[in-house]
Amino acid sequence: MAALKKGRNASATSKPWRSLALILIAIVALTGGMFASGHTTPRLGIDLAGGTSITLAAVPEAGQESAINKTNMDTAVSIMERRVNGLGVSEAEVQTQGDRNIIVNIPKGTNSEQAREQVGTTAKLYFRPVIATELAGGGAAPQPSATGEPSADPSGDKADDTSGDKATDGASEKATDGSSASASPSSSATTQGRAVTDALKADESPTPTDKASPSASATGGASDPDAKLQAAYAKLDCTKESVRATAGDGAKATESTVACGQNSQGQWQKYILGPAAVDGTDVDEADAVLNTTSGAGWTVTMKFTGEGSKKFADITGQLAQKQSPQNQFAIVLDGEVVSDPYVRQALTGGNAEISGNFTQQSSQELANMLSYGALPLTFREDSVTTVTAALGGEQLQAGLIAGAIGLALVILYLLFYYRGLSFIAVASLLVSAALTYVIMALLGPTIGFALNLPAVCGAIVAIGITADSFIVYFERVRDEIREGRSLRPAVERAWPRARRTILVSDFVSFLAAAVLFVVTVGKVQGFAFTLGLTTVLDVVVVFLFTKPLLTLMARRTFFASGHKWSGLDPKALGAKPPLRRTRRPSAPAQTKEA
Repeated sequence: MAALKKGRNASATSKPWRSLALILIAIVALTGGMFASGHTTPRLGIDLAGGTSITLAAVPEAGQESAINKTNMDTAVSIMERRVNGLGVSEAEVQTQGDRNIIVNIPKGTNSEQAREQVGTTAKLYFRPVIATELAGGGAAPQPSATGEPSADPSGDKADDTSGDKATDGASEKATDGSSASASPSSSATTQGRAVTDALKADESPTPTDKASPSASATGGASDPDAKLQAAYAKLDCTKESVRATAGDGAKATESTVACGQNSQGQWQKYILGPAAVDGTDVDEADAVLNTTSGAGWTVTMKFTGEGSKKFADITGQLAQKQSPQNQFAIVLDGEVVSDPYVRQALTGGNAEISGNFTQQSSQELANMLSYGALPLTFREDSVTTVTAALGGEQLQAGLIAGAIGLALVILYLLFYYRGLSFIAVASLLVSAALTYVIMALLGPTIGFALNLPAVCGAIVAIGITADSFIVYFERVRDEIREGRSLRPAVERAWPRARRTILVSDFVSFLAAAVLFVVTVGKVQGFAFTLGLTTVLDVVVVFLFTKPLLTLMARRTFFASGHKWSGLDPKALGAKPPLRRTRRPSAPAQTKEA
């Protein structure tokens, strides 16, 4: 059995090329993926690339402390992301910090005043009547044929309009009295202007008709748009992001305005909207509900305050007397139409239900939007930090210089103390550096990882951690040589003990990095993430590169003969003479006396 075990180990250690080929293939594959993705440099954080960092603290009104919770903070983050995207900054980061703060990082020197104006105010939610709408770019908006008539509600209490009254494309959506069951949409159901998540799908092919006229009658509700508003509507191109970001800017709640919205098929539509009839603060609560009674599926229910109930009953009563598209009301969040359901009757009682081909996610997100506009939640600007691109470049340069100095000192120490063995250590450091760089470049577009100054510090600290693993192995090999063994057996005998020490050391480093990543926020997480990543790569490099390379070098005469510049000279190490086993002399037999 002993001979079999020895032969198996010899076979495993005689083919170190396999490990070297494996890590080489991994490097080539990752490098190819980096160039294929088009991101050949790591994504830089705000402190290195420059930009604006805004810290906002949530402040509740008296008696509404419970309004600050994870759901509402996540909704606020979603809204702020839409705002900063309007600045044309694709690398903007909006994230929560703790349970009351939101951090907005906008790299590359974006104007801080504009950013503060975009994210520092509470979301504005309004219900506005639709005067006219059509697809952006001048095309006619698809409009289903209105051949159906309103059908009676199964309960006999309310009548829900399921006919085609709407001049937009998307999923059927209507507003009904929340106190009654909502009828299922008919085959000629109208279509929704835009779902918040764009997840709704059209359930009927629309029949195109002429686009809605901006000068359509609006008696009993919003007045006819004046010439200035019609001119703004005519030249409004909602397909352009810069135009959408400024559509309706400066319009007061009491004035008519233009706006943009996206339907479920991803098409942008433009609107002329009347003065706000209901404010977002008039919504007491909104919830996503699975309506199994009428088979309407996921719906969004709204409950209004006392004053909001009266306002909503008045506006829906007016809209119910109009033809499409003026029987619709637009839910406008921060100047963008997020939904535009139609009505057929006055909705009284303070409750309403928006139904259509919602999914659970889309209904929950629309409910969050409606609730957020009604929450007594404002944000106080705690701090605004502007980092110029020049300052970020100086910090990056300083970090790289510090890393280069640290690497040079490590290499000098290795050359002085380990001599020829330092070649293996330096080669291992280069492989580790290449893997770290390529993976960081890939993580930018993949998970949004940004290399900030603390992350650079983590990479510098990793140089010492990686070199420490080599030193542990080299010293184990030297200990074996001091015991009188030749190099090749010393390399193999030293590996099990060195491997155990390396794994324990790296496990402790990785555990510290993981704990630091979990319990901290912001830029400190960059340090923890980089430290954990480089620790894992250290294990990979030592197992797949350092040990196999040392095994190959042990077969070369320069190292095997113990050359004085190899770092493994037995005389310089104070090696003992080779151990020779001798047979013990047998003790003389003692004669027994009778």
